[in-house]
Amino acid sequence: MPEDYPEWFRRRRYPFFRSWFFEDIDRMFREMEKMMEEEFKTFTSRVPKDYVRERKLPDGTTVREWGPFVYGYSVKIGPDGKPQIREFGNVKPSRLGPRVKEEREPLIDILETDGEVHVVAELPGVEKDDIKLHGTEDTLTISVDTPQRKYYKEITLPAKVNVKETKTKYKNGVLEVTIPKIKEEKKPKGEPINID
Repeated sequence: MPEDYPEWFRRRRYPFFRSWFFEDIDRMFREMEKMMEEEFKTFTSRVPKDYVRERKLPDGTTVREWGPFVYGYSVKIGPDGKPQIREFGNVKPSRLGPRVKEEREPLIDILETDGEVHVVAELPGVEKDDIKLHGTEDTLTISVDTPQRKYYKEITLPAKVNVKETKTKYKNGVLEVTIPKIKEEKKPKGEPINID
């Protein structure tokens, strides 16, 4: 098993004042730089073509620009006292390293009251007419597909809702969607039993 480790790591137990120590540090940094270059090559090979642009500088040279790459998350404590983590952006972790999607997932917040479900989505740089909403009793889908911005998110709602009575508001890049819950009649569980 120790043979699996790099040479500089196997020699770590010797005193640090030996001259080879600094050589090992240099070798370690070279190995890390090589690993980072390989990871960057792998990552960039999976980037959608729209995220790679070339720009000419005033001196005539050409530079390659990448992005935008967005990844973030929000954490809030749910009504059950457990943290709820929601990711957003266009970079998703995967088994093979980060994966870049063409659409960004907007930052979403879902609030539930007794009678309604309130969804707030941040869609910066988007015009109201470019937003498409689609709802069912259980889900809400938000999508934007323009040359400048692409967003997509399908949200599983915490309760069954009446989509026909949805109210929306969009201002300064923030979309608010309020959907009333379907009122379920409380039926007694089980069957009535007659007494003989």
